[in-house]
Amino acid sequence: MSISPFFGNLISAYQAELDDLTFDSEGKDVLRHRLAEKRKELHFLRLMIETAPEMVAVVFNQAFQFKLTAVMENLVSREADELPEWDSLADVVVLKPWAQPLAQEMLKEPMGDWLLTVAAGLEYLYGKPGKPVAVARDDDDSDNDDGLDDDDRDQADGGDGQGDDEDETDAHRRRREEAGEDWMEAQGFDRKNR
Repeated sequence: MSISPFFGNLISAYQAELDDLTFDSEGKDVLRHRLAEKRKELHFLRLMIETAPEMVAVVFNQAFQFKLTAVMENLVSREADELPEWDSLADVVVLKPWAQPLAQEMLKEPMGDWLLTVAAGLEYLYGKPGKPVAVARDDDDSDNDDGLDDDDRDQADGGDGQGDDEDETDAHRRRREEAGEDWMEAQGFDRKNR
């Protein structure tokens, strides 16, 4: 999977923010309690949407379910000004019931729509433990990461896990990327330059 420099930088800050919230000075896991407090401070946090979106996005930690990974992988490969509107993700991203009132509050903000899309992208990346992520660079279009987890790679390799059929793996990655591009284009976005 390849992600944009925007999401590459933001996911590190998002991870750090969640790490900071997770444990108290005695080493106790207090993440749920601290996130509940942050959700009550949404009126204040909204002021940071543009300057520190990762600090606002944490209120949506574990708030999303993702139906189409290809669309999400396409989304996280885009820059901040290329993101789809939140409403266009309705058939791809399901917001859990407890988070819907938070989302409605966020949508009242001028950049609330953008923040929800960013939060979904960050949660998608955050929920992929152990998956290598390649940050797309303008000066280098090569990407050695095939975007598959070990089980998918084994299937693409005929089950032996040896990676002998790289062409099939590349074809699988291209099909997934193409599906994401098709969906984004159907939403009215231009296809990414390759």
